[in-house]
Amino acid sequence: MSDGYIALYGLGGIGVRYAAAVAIAPNVAVTNAHNANIVAEDLILGRSRDYDLLFFRTDRRAVPVAHPKVGQRVIAYGQYGKKRRKEAAGVIRDVEMYLPSRCPECSRQRTIAYDAEAGRGFSGGPVVDAVSGEVLGITAFFDDGAGDNGGRRMYAYDIDLVIEEMHRLLDDHGS
Repeated sequence: MSDGYIALYGLGGIGVRYAAAVAIAPNVAVTNAHNANIVAEDLILGRSRDYDLLFFRTDRRAVPVAHPKVGQRVIAYGQYGKKRRKEAAGVIRDVEMYLPSRCPECSRQRTIAYDAEAGRGFSGGPVVDAVSGEVLGITAFFDDGAGDNGGRRMYAYDIDLVIEEMHRLLDDHGS
């Protein structure tokens, strides 16, 4: 996973922002679209209308992926500062959680729900199987108090959805 992990940082919005990305195909990485202001514009390949996903060029090697399962132990990766990668251990609670759509014409947000103490800086970062290291999803949102025992519930786009959206966007645009 280390070969495909990408730290994102820069000025955006109200100050310095940190986020993460991961290479999911040859020369293609993914992060959240709300991280667009910390990705060089000339690297951007496509932005999803329906999902908070942004695809961009990279020279990093693509990571192996797998299908998430309820009860699976995971590690979410995020970024704090230019050089410090953060990790948050968790457990998948649901593999078909639907959240409201981003716009009236957009698809509902199909996500994986997992409980972990992750948050700022984890946007766009990979969620991986704690044993194999295979990428299961891309972190998108969190909700304090929604997790077990009132903890933080994290939401990630299933890697299959991410790859489908990548093909839909990039194949349609000839990238």
